Amino acid sequence: MSTISHHPHPVAQGTEDRIDLLLIGHDSADVFLVEKMLAETGLTVQITVAEDLEVARRKLTRRTQCIIVDLSAPGINRIEGLRQVLALSERAAVVVLTGIDDAHLGVQAVAAGAEDYLVKQEVDGPLLARAIRYSVERKRAEETERRLVEARIMGRENARLERGLLPVPLIDDPTLRHATRYRPGRRRALLGGDFYDTVQTEGGAVHLMIGDVCGHGPDEAALGVQLRMAWRTLVLAGHSGEQLLGTLDTVLGHERRSEEIFTTLCMVTIAPSRRTARMHLAGHPAPLLFRADDKGELEVGALPEYAHGPALGLVPGAEWPTTEIDLGESSWSLMLYTDGLIEGRVGDGAHRLGTEGLVELAAQARARGATGRGLIDELVTRVEELNGDALTDDLAVLVLSRP
Repeated sequence: MSTISHHPHPVAQGTEDRIDLLLIGHDSADVFLVEKMLAETGLTVQITVAEDLEVARRKLTRRTQCIIVDLSAPGINRIEGLRQVLALSERAAVVVLTGIDDAHLGVQAVAAGAEDYLVKQEVDGPLLARAIRYSVERKRAEETERRLVEARIMGRENARLERGLLPVPLIDDPTLRHATRYRPGRRRALLGGDFYDTVQTEGGAVHLMIGDVCGHGPDEAALGVQLRMAWRTLVLAGHSGEQLLGTLDTVLGHERRSEEIFTTLCMVTIAPSRRTARMHLAGHPAPLLFRADDKGELEVGALPEYAHGPALGLVPGAEWPTTEIDLGESSWSLMLYTDGLIEGRVGDGAHRLGTEGLVELAAQARARGATGRGLIDELVTRVEELNGDALTDDLAVLVLSRP
């Protein structure tokens, strides 16, 4: 191994102080020539010499940044030999330095993947040093671009996968309006630990569900998807109420990665008459109810009284009692949400918005005529304004209305 360590001249931005070269060639005079030319330029290099392609395979390392190859070296059969060098080069740039003065061969070499083609009789130190520097930088830029392309492709595939995992509501009642908003707390993610779903079953009952897996990572997002799919399957199979929650609790116990993982959940079943509903809470905030009072005035508020049980995954053999909800004879709306909507700050202190704050914002929005998705968007905007920044927790909101 030959090592040249002179004080280097300024190099191209991004080039490292020392360049590791692998020189494939059998002529010791060529090795001396390369060393002498590079020494004159001040470029700091470490040269490893390989007499033929077989030796080059053994001496190539992950540190090798550039390979200089002579197309007339033993075992290097011009373009075919160059292709073999390129196949083993991985991240290293390949520069051809040969005595074959053939313009057509040079074009073929560059087209095959070589960074440059230099003829020994026409090259000097500065030209060789510049070719090495530029070749290393181009190879580095190509590698960076390749990784960016791979990342973009993977990102698009993940986005398609995550979008496919978001639910499509199963409702065929034209008298109902359904609106949702979903946003994960993780940057550049499409799925978080929050999940929701809506299913209308035979007979006309409409089942709503919203849940929140503790945590914000991809594992929590995957678990949320599993629980949502399990819930939909159980509902379509005719299960409901406390029995359904018990089965979900079992699913969670089998699928979670640690015993500390728990899930809060709110589940509501709207009766076919659309006048009453049954609700089950598992450690989750109760929904907001919008309905007309006896005088026809709009009421906005949390349910005054409701029963609840623990979050799923916390208490073996837990019970989740039923709360009966009177929706009224005329129009109404139910808004289910996760705690990401109410845990934002209000002002610079530690005070949180909470349910009371959300009720106040919702009443103001409804007074301005906001409904459905417009209501959700206005609430999220106001919550973020009060928080002083975007919400960092996962957020899901579902509104089902009977206009």
